[in-house]
Amino acid sequence: MHSTHETGRSRQHTLRAWVRARLWAQVLVGLVVGVLLGALLGPDAGLVSPDAGEIIGLWLAIPGRIFLGLISLVLVPLVLVSIVQGITGSGGGETLRRLGGRLLVFVVSTTTVAAVLGVVLATVLRPGEMLKDGVLEAAESEAASEQAVPAMTEDPGVGGNLLASGPDLIVDILPTNLTAVVLERNMLAIVVFAVLLGIACTALGRERVRPLLDVLSAVLEVSMRFVTWAMFLAPLAVLGLIAQLVIQVGLGTIGTLAAYAGTVLLGLMLLYAMFMGIAAVLTRHSILGFAGAIAPVQLMAFSTSSTAAVMPMSIETAVDKLGVRPQTANLVIPLAATINMAGTAMYQTIAILFLAQAAGLDLSIGVTIGVVVSIVAASIGAPGTPGVGVVILAQIAASAGIPATGLPLVLGLDRPLDMARTAVNVTGDLAACAVVDGRHEDSESLEPEDVVTETVSE
Repeated sequence: MHSTHETGRSRQHTLRAWVRARLWAQVLVGLVVGVLLGALLGPDAGLVSPDAGEIIGLWLAIPGRIFLGLISLVLVPLVLVSIVQGITGSGGGETLRRLGGRLLVFVVSTTTVAAVLGVVLATVLRPGEMLKDGVLEAAESEAASEQAVPAMTEDPGVGGNLLASGPDLIVDILPTNLTAVVLERNMLAIVVFAVLLGIACTALGRERVRPLLDVLSAVLEVSMRFVTWAMFLAPLAVLGLIAQLVIQVGLGTIGTLAAYAGTVLLGLMLLYAMFMGIAAVLTRHSILGFAGAIAPVQLMAFSTSSTAAVMPMSIETAVDKLGVRPQTANLVIPLAATINMAGTAMYQTIAILFLAQAAGLDLSIGVTIGVVVSIVAASIGAPGTPGVGVVILAQIAASAGIPATGLPLVLGLDRPLDMARTAVNVTGDLAACAVVDGRHEDSESLEPEDVVTETVSE
């Protein structure tokens, strides 16, 4: 119980430090300065040569690369320990089954709706047919270089024949080599291991596994320290990464893709409205109250493009501002940060149809359904780190027979759209947490220790 108290105090201290430093305001300034600096050093202004601009962009991106490295370094322990603590704090049994069942229904239903909504928007607005002349030809020449498009594997994976590969995918979820799972960043397998470990600890009893829980709590404390360091790098990280993006692609290229970007942003706005509606209908929160409570987390998620980076802040917000019980937040937020990727699913659906339209292809209904199923399956378990969506997108596009010539265009806009969809994903995580926790109708089932734990954040 002592370790649980210390973990709660540490998270409160970290969140308050970020608020005192007005980190959100610093990040916004970094975002604006990054765009302006990138425009001055990019191809549109012509103040420096393209080679010199590329070198300057690499140096400017150093804080961002360090930021992403720190988050990646502690991603596995953050997810693993938080899930184990959430399960052991829930008391196991019926409570765990209820929470897990609610979360699974929420994730599958909202991710499917997001993918279908993406198909509808891309089909109605058809952004791929609005490209200016010469843009696709330029992208085609860029795709010829080895660094333009993420490497595509020969095996289409989840984007291939789901009926044939399904059994292997199901079996591979169970981690047989923990070292390999960690090295490969197979987050779904890590989540499965964390759930099994938490259930085993609950079955043995908290007292018998107290030494292990204390060690895990210490690991979480150290991980939180890494996150704290990373978050205070966030303003410089955002400035450098955005400046590098604008230097590379130029504001003019981004303008030619306004229809594509607008379609994605419209879809994300509709998805955000859906999450707000779900929270208002299924919880005791009003739309305005819920939106105000989660706004700081959304801004940090938008700035960092990482659900993992803001996971401690999401847990603290769920407990302090949404009234979610700590044991529920510790379990649901890490799980949701790994498997709840509705915003990513919508983005990938629109992007694939955009690539098909740009190449002059009309996908059949059967292929479109296959793409939707593949995207929903691939989104669940994707790491909550920047850039992973592009790799999944490339694999699914290849399996659907869509040319990769337009992928550099999508890749050029991935960073700003990644920021937007990450904010929506975090919104979905917090909505899921509030919905899964319910209205505390089962508070009488809490064990005495759980009730004591809940008062830590008050």
